[in-house]
Amino acid sequence: MLRNRLSRRLSRHIACLLAIALLLLAGPSHADEDAMLAKVHAFLHERAAGSGDEVAIEVHPPRADLPACARPDIFLPRAADRPVGRVSVGVRCGDQGQRVRYLQAEIHVTGHHVELARDVRAGETIRPEDLTEVAGRLDRLPRQAVLDPDRAIGQEATRQLAAGVTLQRYHLRPRPLVRRGQQVVVEARGAGFRVTRSAEALAPGGQGERIRVRLPDREILEARVIGEGRMAVDF
Repeated sequence: MLRNRLSRRLSRHIACLLAIALLLLAGPSHADEDAMLAKVHAFLHERAAGSGDEVAIEVHPPRADLPACARPDIFLPRAADRPVGRVSVGVRCGDQGQRVRYLQAEIHVTGHHVELARDVRAGETIRPEDLTEVAGRLDRLPRQAVLDPDRAIGQEATRQLAAGVTLQRYHLRPRPLVRRGQQVVVEARGAGFRVTRSAEALAPGGQGERIRVRLPDREILEARVIGEGRMAVDF
């Protein structure tokens, strides 16, 4: 009888040790994983803020059990203007960030983007009446989609575009205010002085672009386009 009781106690002791060992081998607790996922969610929400009217984020947990991640340092392997759609998120773990793991997330954004209200010819300047704002899922749009009408108004179409097209950045270029070989006025300003000189533009340029100009004495400067046939040199 005593032998049986000792045998049962020994069996329970061994079973308890095995359970502890399995817990130690099982990796991080659900609480650790949930805390890390919450930090990843907050990081993505901060990065996606302002991308649209509504943002919904789903972070997929790792498929395999992994050790607990102490002091997670979260980053985006591919920096983007607006992280939307399916994205990969990196997490550095440990004091020195020596261990890196990657998670997948879905960022759904609802908002407005810009479409053309009429056909536009190549080289034509975009006017406010040429555009219409459309509501929808921004994460389903091309990465270069134009969301703000002000980014398109005053720009020049790089190609012929049909009505209903979602405008993308490569569809547009700054409207040339200065053309190559044109005689322009170059303005130089400093503390207490303002000087203007005539010069020859050596390249075309749109608003804000920097191009080279040649002065009458053959000196070549780089100047910024500030208007029709007008340039500025900053000191």
